[in-house]
Amino acid sequence: MAEDQHRSKRRKTKADGSVVRIGDKVISLSAYLQPTQQPKKEQPVTDQQTATPTEKTQAETVKQDKKLKPERRPKFAPDSPLLKSRKALPIWSYQDEICSSLRGANDVLLIVGETGSGKSTQTPQFLCSEPWCRRKKVRVQSQEVNVGGVIAVTQPRRVAATTLANRVAQEMGTPLGSSREGSVGYSVRFDHNVPKGTKVKFLTEGMLLQEILRDPNLRQYSAVIVDEIHERSVDVDLIAGFLKQILSSDKSGRGGIPLKVVIMSATADVEKIQDFFKPQQPEASVQFLRIKGRQYPVEVKHTDKPVLDLQEALMKQIFKIHLQEPLPGDILAFLTGQEEIETAQRLIEEYTATLAPNMPKLMAYPLYGQLSMQAQQDAFRPTKKGFARKVVLATNIAETSVTVPGVRYVIDCGKAKVKQFRSRLGMESLLAKAISKSSAIQRTGRAGREGPGKCYRLYTSETYDSLRDADLPEILRNDVLGAVLTMKARGINDILSFPLMDSPDIESIEKALMYLHFLGAVADDGSITDIGKKLALFPVSAPYGRVLIAACEPEFDCLLEVIDIIACITSGENIFHQLQSEEAKEEVEELRRELYRREGDIVTYLTTMQQYTAENSDRVEWCKKRRINVRNMRQALNIRKQLRGLCLREGMLREPPPPDPQPFSPLSPERAEALLRCFLRGFVGKCALLAPDSSYVTIQGKHVVAIHPSSTLHGQKKEAIMFLEHVFTQKNYAKKVSAVQADWIVEAMTRGGGGGGGV
Repeated sequence: MAEDQHRSKRRKTKADGSVVRIGDKVISLSAYLQPTQQPKKEQPVTDQQTATPTEKTQAETVKQDKKLKPERRPKFAPDSPLLKSRKALPIWSYQDEICSSLRGANDVLLIVGETGSGKSTQTPQFLCSEPWCRRKKVRVQSQEVNVGGVIAVTQPRRVAATTLANRVAQEMGTPLGSSREGSVGYSVRFDHNVPKGTKVKFLTEGMLLQEILRDPNLRQYSAVIVDEIHERSVDVDLIAGFLKQILSSDKSGRGGIPLKVVIMSATADVEKIQDFFKPQQPEASVQFLRIKGRQYPVEVKHTDKPVLDLQEALMKQIFKIHLQEPLPGDILAFLTGQEEIETAQRLIEEYTATLAPNMPKLMAYPLYGQLSMQAQQDAFRPTKKGFARKVVLATNIAETSVTVPGVRYVIDCGKAKVKQFRSRLGMESLLAKAISKSSAIQRTGRAGREGPGKCYRLYTSETYDSLRDADLPEILRNDVLGAVLTMKARGINDILSFPLMDSPDIESIEKALMYLHFLGAVADDGSITDIGKKLALFPVSAPYGRVLIAACEPEFDCLLEVIDIIACITSGENIFHQLQSEEAKEEVEELRRELYRREGDIVTYLTTMQQYTAENSDRVEWCKKRRINVRNMRQALNIRKQLRGLCLREGMLREPPPPDPQPFSPLSPERAEALLRCFLRGFVGKCALLAPDSSYVTIQGKHVVAIHPSSTLHGQKKEAIMFLEHVFTQKNYAKKVSAVQADWIVEAMTRGGGGGGGV
């Protein structure tokens, strides 16, 4: 009796959610919690094995927890800093509205959330625990398949996808890299981190397009969130079209389960998007929410008169802020490109070395698209030196999606490099052009994300008033070759009938189809070929993909060499630093001469990569001596690794290549010829012949081009040249140039790309 009383008291002092107390009786709920569990035979136990009812219930609860495997949800204390910061976001109070907007027959939600509202990080977290977001087993064409369970969040840039994924992973209690399992992952070109059990997956628009080609119904996703749609890239316009097709289909490819779509932007054309996604069912509609941002006041300062030298004005403004404005308060400066950023970084490093010891240091961090993932993340971390100010030198990739912590001062140069394709000339221009008012407002907002700030615009208020309201959609100004190939690979035969918010002109589409026909990507009847399907899945442009395929042919047999070259070309603006002074040229001339090849830039890239990977001591020092961009070479190594892995998986490589370092062996003239003829399979349309007046005239369009000063063939005269890029800056330039022979061009045009005719 005494023992029973003792046990009763012990039960009362122990809280247990799986038991009910009525008076002094304790009733276990384990039978109700585990109705399917089979009762075990009672075994005789010794005193040491005796368990109290409470202990038994706890053990049963643990078993039950293991069996049910509940979703990993963040278990934050009420005073958790992460939870507090989430609740402080303006979007937090809209959680119920966002969730209820996608219940029932409504499958599309448009959120216009101002800068700082928290839409990019919070919306997927609100939705991933909704009942419709669970993975379900369904029958599709007599097969049992899984549908849903994951939310995709597209971003226009790699840095946004990876940064947001890291932040949301922390907020959901499963930081990336801490375990093989987790709630959040990301997928960008040449870099994937998708843990087992991922519920939210951030990815670039291009990566989602790749997934659409492999799975047109996007079966792994319950929802797709399209973020920053106002940027109107070619990829996001294609995604919008494919999503519209899925939404308007009979959903049989998803076993009848609808796909939810959320469109998000800071500055969207609401009516246009609502009209585009307008559902066919009368009972459904495009839901719309407008969310105010958390924006502190920002003082905007314009120049009194137009600025003649942007680089000089920007440097002066950075130094002035550093000397006159108090700490803490970091600087975000918008520049036009990688070359300008690296020049500014060098000048800042020289300047900070001259500062007095009692002055805070000025730490410069670059931020642009081709930068390695690690270097991009460095721009978001606090400076390691306590008594210092950080200045982030960025292109327009820092305009939207991501917040650089600590920024109080923004310097806006008012320009951005814009690609524009001229289909009649078959030429792309890359010029620094004035930004739109929308971009200027976005840049200004970066100074007021964490507190009151200042924005210094390096242009007059009159110039601002003259800016256009928004940028022209990319699909109306860029080459549509990749877009047409993607549509063909997805089975869209009638390109003109594909749903797009803005359609490119017919001439651009026709030119793209002709080029794809030459590459062997489309047949005479316009249908996609096996080569075309393969090209669409490569993470490089169609011409480079065609060169990769040709490199596997016995005639050329140069796949590893082609991978090395493509890795160098796609790693950044240029692996070679431009030498400004004669003194600098003299310093590195001898060492660079070891890399330069008379055949031109393609073989020079190969020689550089082969010598770099053969270096067994200090690769950084090797690059510095030759004034080669260290960051770009590291990125090239990463791309090389990814392309080699892809070619192994596709059966294009029979066995893994030997590991680095390998002894360097110069390419023979015969092998160099085979390599250049291989590149003609993708780039015969970009060739020019030497004219009697010593100028080069393109074989397509008969345009005069000059060899760009950055080329090893600059100033030389060859019978014919092949160029991988064709741009207009100050004049009509051919870039990445190699010497070829006229009969090679004729041969390549006659043979085509393996399935098409000539051009």
